[in-house]
Amino acid sequence: HYVTPRPALSQAMTHIKEDLALRLAEFKQENKLVEAQRLEQRTRFDLEMMETTGHCKGIENYSRYLTGRAPGEPPPTLFEYFPKDALVFVDESHISVPQIGGMYRGDRNRKDTLADYGFRLPSCVDNRPLKFEEWNKFRAPTIFISATPGDWELEQSKGVFAEQVIRPTGLLDPVCVVKPVENQVDDLMEECRQTIKKGNRVLVTTLTKKMAEDLTEYLHENGIKVRYLHSDIDTLERIEIIRDLRQGVFDVLVGINLLREGLDIPECSLVAILDADKEGFLRSTRSLIQTIGRAARNAEGRVVLYADKLTDSIKQALDETERRRKKQQQYNQEHNITPKTVKKAISNTLLTMTQTEDDKPLPAPIARDRLENIDKEIKRLTKEMKAYAADLEFEKAMKCRDDIKRLEQARLSLE
Repeated sequence: HYVTPRPALSQAMTHIKEDLALRLAEFKQENKLVEAQRLEQRTRFDLEMMETTGHCKGIENYSRYLTGRAPGEPPPTLFEYFPKDALVFVDESHISVPQIGGMYRGDRNRKDTLADYGFRLPSCVDNRPLKFEEWNKFRAPTIFISATPGDWELEQSKGVFAEQVIRPTGLLDPVCVVKPVENQVDDLMEECRQTIKKGNRVLVTTLTKKMAEDLTEYLHENGIKVRYLHSDIDTLERIEIIRDLRQGVFDVLVGINLLREGLDIPECSLVAILDADKEGFLRSTRSLIQTIGRAARNAEGRVVLYADKLTDSIKQALDETERRRKKQQQYNQEHNITPKTVKKAISNTLLTMTQTEDDKPLPAPIARDRLENIDKEIKRLTKEMKAYAADLEFEKAMKCRDDIKRLEQARLSLE
């Protein structure tokens, strides 16, 4: 969209005007005058911006015109740039594949609403993700990777798959224990204390946000250093919380559906699953196996499931974990391997984002001088950016904005 040649842009604008006239006629015929006015005002402003600057806010909604595609045609994707001998890896496929399947419908529902109420032309629906059938057709030969493959992957592979349960470190899947729900919080507290004594960390998964908050408060009141991980926390802060857990700033992390894929904490030797017998998405076989796997990075890994009855999901998860564990034990005995906890460096995320490897801390006087200079430059650029925006010189304003962002990052590294 940013590099569309002027002739192609002019042709696209002609088609946009034609479709706008047709859509306005439809709205007026249906007596939707507010929607007609909204659409005309928005689209004509976008056309004016395209004419003046070659770009407008939300230009991706006009991608069909800019790329010269027919209505309903699949959008261009990275697949078109792959060589013929490409190989695609889909990580955590049990989550990725359903997401690919759901993207089109979710996007279409949102865009239909925008078009119905006059916020966008109907052509905006063609700026979309691939349908699952299109993705399946266009993808190169693919390897799906998952500890808990979904039904679709198993069906496509016709039951033929490579199983990788042997770890180079010799680590086994954790020992699983089922305990009654009654007094689960007090029992959990004792389990936490025993684990913390050994210098290890604890992950606790609950069913609801309220329960996670209450449990965190209760553990804190009883002298346990605990934090709560929830969906409102942004990615960077989440990484910082996990780093603090690994460094021992606190010992217990409570969460709901976040203690699953991709959470590799070698210091964690105990995972506690509260209300494990409450059937549902959070306590399905796949979810339980994924959660159990969080304790598989530590040689002393244990999992406690609090349940009054053994549901089918619990049985299947325990059976699968035990099957893998026996296979790993047999391999270790045959090759004389002693399981060792993974040694994983703890990185300072904020520091790596703002400093290069060659950066060294500056002496205090130089750092102060640089901070003052950066502040002055940020003020000057902000003033300049506003002036450019007022004169409709948006490209220059955007350059100022990007420079301000870079200076703000540099400022972080000096503070």
